[in-house]
Amino acid sequence: MSGSIAPALPLYAYQRRWVNDDARFKIAMFARQCGKTFTSTLELALDCARAEALGQRRRWVILSRGERQAREAMNEGVKLHLAALSAGFKAYDYDWEPGVKALEVELPGGSKITALPANPDTARGFSANVLLDEFAFHQDSRAIWKALFPVISKPGLKLRVISTPNGKGNKFYDLMTGAGDGWSRHVTDIYQAVKDGLPRDIEELRKGAGDDDLWAQEFELKWLDEASAWLSFELIASCEHEAAGLPEHYQGGPCFVGVDIAARNDLFVIWVVELVGDVYWTREIIERKRVSFAEQDALLDDVFARYRVMRACMDQTGMGEKPVEDAQRRHGSTRVEGVLFTAVNKLTLATHGKEVFEDRKLRIPEGNPALRADLHKLKKVTGPTGTPRFVADSDSSGHADRTWAAFLALNAAAGDTGPVHVASRPRRSALSLEGY
Repeated sequence: MSGSIAPALPLYAYQRRWVNDDARFKIAMFARQCGKTFTSTLELALDCARAEALGQRRRWVILSRGERQAREAMNEGVKLHLAALSAGFKAYDYDWEPGVKALEVELPGGSKITALPANPDTARGFSANVLLDEFAFHQDSRAIWKALFPVISKPGLKLRVISTPNGKGNKFYDLMTGAGDGWSRHVTDIYQAVKDGLPRDIEELRKGAGDDDLWAQEFELKWLDEASAWLSFELIASCEHEAAGLPEHYQGGPCFVGVDIAARNDLFVIWVVELVGDVYWTREIIERKRVSFAEQDALLDDVFARYRVMRACMDQTGMGEKPVEDAQRRHGSTRVEGVLFTAVNKLTLATHGKEVFEDRKLRIPEGNPALRADLHKLKKVTGPTGTPRFVADSDSSGHADRTWAAFLALNAAAGDTGPVHVASRPRRSALSLEGY
């Protein structure tokens, strides 16, 4: 067989441009859900099928941000394309090294495609063509790059890098914004994808996103300013884990809870972390909007019933007075503590919370754009008197309510010697509570 092999499915124009670009080094930004992994794995499958037809062997390695993404790239990309090409292949699932699960397909002529979770060690492990999938979200992207690039230095080996943006503090940003360096660059935002035929209702998506930063980054491919963000996107991504946020993974250990109170436009959030070794694993994040105080009480009681809660910190500011008092009556004042959101306390909470992120001692759910945008939303600004304060733009997703719930949970875990310890205010009169 000679010449190119036509794909077994129609491609949109932006997908054809990417697949047909044979540059040795190429990089692309695609808007969310525009098929970047699907399209890129098609190129790998076609390349291996073409090599097999010519009696050659091709070797490709996909480095994904985690095992789940590696499995998706293999099962929902490579295997589908090879099956559509009617290429006979064997699939393997094996332990490449302790703690690393590899997935691999091998064609009859010896060509192979392997998918692995990325880290500096796996990046060194192969001399092959490489696809870096969602590279902006890889932990330690710069260390991975330093380990990887010498591996693909052999003449003829190809490198493909794809992702949506994740702020400016990672290697993907450096590569994507370079010039005159031999890289072929592709950019497909949601507007270009729809123009090229992708069936999406842009206005419906924009309204559904409900967050300007989320829309700008995930769909318009904007590099958001990290200068004033308290938690950078790279820092947030470094704490994400596919096993976090799943209650079924609770191991029965001590738990700590943060509660951000809301009753009208903002989110009511309960954030539960379990201490496993020296790492705080997020076990559950409960979010509700416009729920009654009775429903909030019931949700918190259910958390106390299902987890071994050692301590809970609740936002006591304003309307939080009564919920805190009621929770202390039900669960004990030694287990439930109210925290007043004064400027000093917010600075202390945020500082301690950021330190936990920086020390990589927290695990948060992976691949949740709303959560990622919420954590990135908090900004530290300095007032005219020089006093620092924290602000967050309010939108349909609240104003960093998830972030404060996380910081409260970490404060609860810090114990009596932790950053914030605030005794409850004297009980207000029933009259003073009207309107909350």
